[in-house]
Amino acid sequence: MITSLSTQELVLETERLVLRPFELEDVELAIAMWCDPEVMRYVGDVDDPQEVRDFMPTIIGRGAGGRIGMWAICRQDTGQTIGEVFLWPTPIESEDIDWSQIVPDAYPRDVIEVGYVLLKEAWGQGVATEACKRLLRFAFEQTTLESIYATIDPDNTASLNVLTKCGLCSIGLHR
Repeated sequence: MITSLSTQELVLETERLVLRPFELEDVELAIAMWCDPEVMRYVGDVDDPQEVRDFMPTIIGRGAGGRIGMWAICRQDTGQTIGEVFLWPTPIESEDIDWSQIVPDAYPRDVIEVGYVLLKEAWGQGVATEACKRLLRFAFEQTTLESIYATIDPDNTASLNVLTKCGLCSIGLHR
């Protein structure tokens, strides 16, 4: 049985950021990111705003006692929400995440991936690195996970730099 973490235990802080569990109220942030072709260039398909609204109840789900899921990235100084960082199962045998694996009292079957998406205004400020490092620390301190993966487009040199700064190493290309 996995012990659930309280909401307060899931709020993670860094020098400049607060990471808090993603909520239904973050829908406008999600629309601003996931419906912007430039933001989604290396991430995936651009969504329609209604698709994002419809998907929000799924995306805020948390697994493994709250340890698996998405966190909103907020600036400490202003409280502005500027992106997301997540720990999710990454699909191995399929194109899409099997969202049914995210259940309250178990870890997903698939390997866990760390990832992030930021509003354009937050690019180039070290936010992705800071948020990713904090979430990785949480993952290795508060979960039973022994490894965490990241998947990036090989042309996304900015994310490659972020992940390298976070201590991840390349294990090659998988297509």
